[in-house]
Amino acid sequence: MIFTAYKIALHEVDEILDTQMQYMAERSTTQPLTPVASKVELHRTYHEEDLLVDIWAYKDQSHLWHQTHLLIPPVQQAGFYTQETPQGKWRVYVIPLKDYQIQVSQQEQVRKSFAWELAGSMFIPYVLLLPFAIIILAFIISLSLKPLDDFKAELQQRDSDGLAPIDSKEYPQELIPTIEEMNHLFERIQHAQAEQKQFIADAAHELRTPVTALNLQTKILMSQFPEHESLKNLSKGLARIQHLVTQLLALAKQDVGLMLIEPNTLFRLNDVALNCVEQLVNLAMQKEIDLGFERNDVIEMQSLESTVHSIIFNLIDNAIKYTPSQGIINISVYNENEDYACIQIEDSGSGIAPENYDKVLKRFYRVHHHLEVGSGLGLSIVDKATQRLGGTLQLGRSIDLGGLLVTVRLPKKLERHG
Repeated sequence: MIFTAYKIALHEVDEILDTQMQYMAERSTTQPLTPVASKVELHRTYHEEDLLVDIWAYKDQSHLWHQTHLLIPPVQQAGFYTQETPQGKWRVYVIPLKDYQIQVSQQEQVRKSFAWELAGSMFIPYVLLLPFAIIILAFIISLSLKPLDDFKAELQQRDSDGLAPIDSKEYPQELIPTIEEMNHLFERIQHAQAEQKQFIADAAHELRTPVTALNLQTKILMSQFPEHESLKNLSKGLARIQHLVTQLLALAKQDVGLMLIEPNTLFRLNDVALNCVEQLVNLAMQKEIDLGFERNDVIEMQSLESTVHSIIFNLIDNAIKYTPSQGIINISVYNENEDYACIQIEDSGSGIAPENYDKVLKRFYRVHHHLEVGSGLGLSIVDKATQRLGGTLQLGRSIDLGGLLVTVRLPKKLERHG
């Protein structure tokens, strides 16, 4: 940039000083001519106003090639010429007359130095103003891009179920086509998810009815033929299928319910936990398991009651399956702080190795394959439901009982985002 300014300044300086040299030479022709000899001062620093004038007669050329003179040999036509000297190049304007030659000389380095000074003086305002210009430009750009940042922030705040349409009123006209296409995409995804989940729910529901009927028929046959080994194996298989279908139905209901159906309700967490224990106490009694509360504080929550019920029910059901006969299962429901409640379920079973904690949260992963009633969905359902409620699930080893310790931390008030 400064080099361009220098080239422009040098061009302007050449034009001005050339005109000045030409004017001075032509002015000299109007005066009575007398020889004038200039000398280059070797140690002098010349400036743009320094012009050297020489008028010499053709008959006297004794000093023509003297190193301290700038005399140019006789020329036929007036104009600008270049003279090389030990002091550098000189620009010379020559007017040839009948008996005399007039020339006005100026050192070219003077012009270059002057041009650099002018370029520097032109560049200084840019240097001073450039930081302010950059700041102002950055502010204008950030102001222009703010709608995009707001749009990005809105998308980041949404969870996996946040498929509600984006309100385009707050955004500039340029973004509205993009937002409309995004809303159409959300609508298509929401419709596809609803159809998929509804299909799972319908399939699980349709499967449950015939499996339950088969299970009842098998129990009737077993009452008539109690010692029949094949009927016992059939009963175990049907029990496992029935449990799997129940888990799939719970999973499907959880997905659909959280998105479309289930509202926030006010309920007591300790009552939900007690209801789960009452539903599963018969299973615990069949294995002579000591199932009870160590702590059951009164806690009011505003959340999705059926989802919270599914979490506690699956954890207790899972504990009963993997706790040996005459074992112990302890349940604790308590306040962690003003905003969060905790549910702890620990058992005296064999527990889970720490390296398998992440694996058991995946669907259909089972650690104890010898237990045929397991489906590998219980902890996966709990983990997914806990995440949807904004809580956390932690697995560990029970210090008192030696088995698995599951801690679920849930917010007392669920904040649902579109």
